[in-house]
Amino acid sequence: MKKLIFTVLLMIGFTAFAQNDHRKGMMDMSPEQVATLQTKKMTLALGLNDAQQAQIQKLNVENATLRMEKMKEMRAKKESGEMKKLTSEERYALRNERLDHQIAQNQQLQKILTKDQFEKWESLKADRMHKRKGRSKGHKRNQRSKQ
Repeated sequence: MKKLIFTVLLMIGFTAFAQNDHRKGMMDMSPEQVATLQTKKMTLALGLNDAQQAQIQKLNVENATLRMEKMKEMRAKKESGEMKKLTSEERYALRNERLDHQIAQNQQLQKILTKDQFEKWESLKADRMHKRKGRSKGHKRNQRSKQ
């Protein structure tokens, strides 16, 4: 359950840039540090100008702060034993909230980025999702073969 929620939270923001083995290091950083690294990666990938960098930085700080708060909340629930299996309505509410946030993010990005930059961003995002799905499938396959 924790992995599902953690995955949902990762998809909210731009942490798709971070590799799985770097997540622990990312958790030790402040939201501002995480946002700065994400903004610089976007600048390299999309060729952002100074004004765009400032706007993306602000957006990334908000996302990183929200994401870290959610992770702390989930960690506290797990440690206190309050973690329980979510009902279908609770899962629906979480997914709906995540999708609403993603829609808002896309709308904000469309305002900040040029059409070409946004298309490239969407393409990069699709590639990351494709790689992530392939990696998790391979991981499951390897576990099955070991059993």
